[in-house]
Amino acid sequence: MGNPNAVLTEAQARHLLRRFGFGAVDKDVDRIVGKNETRGQAADRLLGYRPSRFRPRNKSMDLAHNKWVKYMIRTKLQLQEKLVLFWHDHFATSNEVVRDSIQMANQNRLFRVNAKGDLRVLLAGINRDAAMMDFLDTVRNRKENPNENYPRELLELFCLGVFDLDGVANYAQEDIVQIARAFTGWRVNSKDEAYFDDGRHDKGTGDPEDPYPERGPKVIFKDNSAFGPSGYDFGAAAGTNWETEIDEVMNAIFAHQDSAGRNTVAHWVGYRLITYFADPNPSVSYVETMVGDSNFDTNFIVADLLREIIISDEFYEPVTDPSKRSVKWPVDYVISTLRIAEMKLKSRYQYINGGSYDEISEGLNNMGQLLFEPPSVFGWDWEGSWMNSSTMLARFGFARDLIAARGRGKTTFRPERLFDFAESPDVDPNLVVDEVTSLFGVGDAFQNGSAARDALVDYLTDGGGGNVDFSDYDTRDMKLRGLVGLVLQSPAYMLH
Repeated sequence: MGNPNAVLTEAQARHLLRRFGFGAVDKDVDRIVGKNETRGQAADRLLGYRPSRFRPRNKSMDLAHNKWVKYMIRTKLQLQEKLVLFWHDHFATSNEVVRDSIQMANQNRLFRVNAKGDLRVLLAGINRDAAMMDFLDTVRNRKENPNENYPRELLELFCLGVFDLDGVANYAQEDIVQIARAFTGWRVNSKDEAYFDDGRHDKGTGDPEDPYPERGPKVIFKDNSAFGPSGYDFGAAAGTNWETEIDEVMNAIFAHQDSAGRNTVAHWVGYRLITYFADPNPSVSYVETMVGDSNFDTNFIVADLLREIIISDEFYEPVTDPSKRSVKWPVDYVISTLRIAEMKLKSRYQYINGGSYDEISEGLNNMGQLLFEPPSVFGWDWEGSWMNSSTMLARFGFARDLIAARGRGKTTFRPERLFDFAESPDVDPNLVVDEVTSLFGVGDAFQNGSAARDALVDYLTDGGGGNVDFSDYDTRDMKLRGLVGLVLQSPAYMLH
């Protein structure tokens, strides 16, 4: 499916950095191209980071949001943050319900520390995460009335998916009922630590104090090929050590097989990761190959799956086939633009230092993606759902404000930092278009002879042709800033 020894072209390097980070900054592209890095070498370098333990902690949720945005802009661990964003969407927990910024920050660190590692370790952490336990009612799950909210999402969204790759149901309602019993009794203390309350737990039949003998044994996944007709009795496996029942449940979930005998967790989570990083509509065979060749279905190491994606031929198809490109998430659109423009946001409130001077949280909310507040347990809708009249206007407004950030310092947009010609007196407008579109990674959409390119040239020259005098402040201030704004608002720049 791919050659790890294939040397990356400049276009492929840019594609890799856009998908596995926030934007392709020239110095990072030059590093790959200058060293003739292969797909495998680039993958190993990107994935070889030591996890950061950064936590966007603040009593104010708005300021915690801004801390994470600031960190995404400045960190060298771009892939780590791209993964944290993925897991935030996958385990979509909203502070609208939790109402505790410290718990949300702790969950954010949990994602960061475990982003590329063993999926089983991450799930074990999520099971006992205070924000998740509150969000999906584990803390309110007791033997008198087992709560099915978390078990349902554990199967439907986090681990198995409702249907497998062939459209066959992966679990039954009874599985949710039984798993809910396993999670009874778990609570959170004043230090936001999970603990087990034996008195709230449904111990199951066989216990002399069991008040609910009609519930029967704790069996899940009957008739699944991994366990046979009788299913898996996680209650019997745990014995009287009831605290371990949730771990026995996870053992069964990670052993679950779909209708084709494939490991269900590996293929569901693998499918999700592939749609995020590589292809919004991957074929079944591509998913199977990536999961199989990476051994993700046996070791569940996320980094191994990602490496296989990076070296695959399919991953680089969007370089030459625009129809296979993905819509940038709002966070990706904002962070990548700021990084390429070598800009920072201002103050702890993280506002754009120009235009309407809006805080970035307001801009992202208007674009449809306020961090720490996904719209539902399903996370955000991707691809075309990001684009409607309201959200696109918000993106255009961000581009307008960015180029209006004048003055000195990193919080302002200064074209002279980006372009050698920015203060030259006699500049070919075609060169200007080439440099600007190349910097922002959309040069292929503005090639010679295209109507889109001609429109930009006409803008620079007021339709009169000839060269441009950027030594004139007013021309530079209006035309060069305006050109960048047009590129940032172009359809091509919305994709990667």
